[in-house]
Amino acid sequence: MRVRPITPELFVDGLASRIASASPEGRIRVALDGPPPAGASPLSTAVSDNPLAGPGPLASVLVDELRLRGRPARVVPANGFLRAASLRFEQGRTNPDAFYTDWLDEPGLRREVLDPAGPGGTGRILPSLWDPATDRASRAGYEPLEPTAAVLVTGGFLLGGALAFDVTVHLVVSPGALARRTPADWAWTLPAWRRYADEVDPAGWADVVVRADDPLHPALVERE
Repeated sequence: MRVRPITPELFVDGLASRIASASPEGRIRVALDGPPPAGASPLSTAVSDNPLAGPGPLASVLVDELRLRGRPARVVPANGFLRAASLRFEQGRTNPDAFYTDWLDEPGLRREVLDPAGPGGTGRILPSLWDPATDRASRAGYEPLEPTAAVLVTGGFLLGGALAFDVTVHLVVSPGALARRTPADWAWTLPAWRRYADEVDPAGWADVVVRADDPLHPALVERE
């Protein structure tokens, strides 16, 4: 593999062009996968305190870039598809294994977003299913997708499981940078991110991999 430094602007431009040109006649499902500190990269220095927020700011920038290329886009944060607190916290509120395996409602995300946005799907998605703040159904309404829409799902632990994506993007944050940039009250999640990297190795096979330790100096990981 080769690591190539790239400006945030060029990274976003290249990624937007790749997404816009994929499946030009139909919808496309894109995973923007990474831990919360990855949300600072690129083109934004804001770090989210949302435990599964991942590269949300990147998705916001991509929406505008994709529209300029004629590809409408919708952002679906994975944090809107958490399981109920009674299930998430069954092993305690700070259990890293439960955080890794039990927090994200994969069946709900697949049923309400990925399947409808996929080939032969209804084209109507639910932007969120659960409100983790109130621990109740979000009461969001179904939204129709344009025939060529890009659905950008943002969050962590999106790859290597039962979720179907057409393009996978993984933002890598090294263990040291992740430890430094994770708020103290979320430090208990660090073993979960290490387990994800070890068991799934998203940096080894995702379609697009970018190192995001420094939000102003990303680096593309290219396979030779």
